[in-house]
Amino acid sequence: MFNQFLRENKISAAILTSIRLYLGYVWFTAGLHKITGGFDAAGFLKGSIANPVKGPDGNMVYGWYVNFLESFALPNVDIFNFVIPWGETLVGLGLLLGCLTTAAMFFGLVMNFSFFLAGTVSHNPTDIFLGFIILAAGYNAGRYGLDRWVVPFFRKNVVSKKDTKKAAA
Repeated sequence: MFNQFLRENKISAAILTSIRLYLGYVWFTAGLHKITGGFDAAGFLKGSIANPVKGPDGNMVYGWYVNFLESFALPNVDIFNFVIPWGETLVGLGLLLGCLTTAAMFFGLVMNFSFFLAGTVSHNPTDIFLGFIILAAGYNAGRYGLDRWVVPFFRKNVVSKKDTKKAAA
């Protein structure tokens, strides 16, 4: 019942728009500050590797993630120095405009969880909670945005062409 309210109700769409705009602003400004102010993830990555998240017993909780940071992210820091600021900016732009909202929110949640696994709490739990509401709402979260025109266009021109090709095969 609540999920139906989130996904179909116009009042819910208005509430979701305010949540979407808030998250969009947070993501967009964070990314824009990184793009314009210079950004280097190396210090953050080194700190996350040196001080991993530990449980009450003192053991590392996300050893697999620390291994990923150490063996892939840090050696390829230049890729992350590009992907993080532009990813944050584009997620924010997608949410602000209500364009491909669910895709933008999905990638926003991937980044939120990445920061969280690296040990950064900050406002990530709140952003994750609000992000899951947006993701669960699907199309309705972008109803008062560009998704009103973009989603039907994709359904008509992309999805129907795939169905036509499958039927022909």
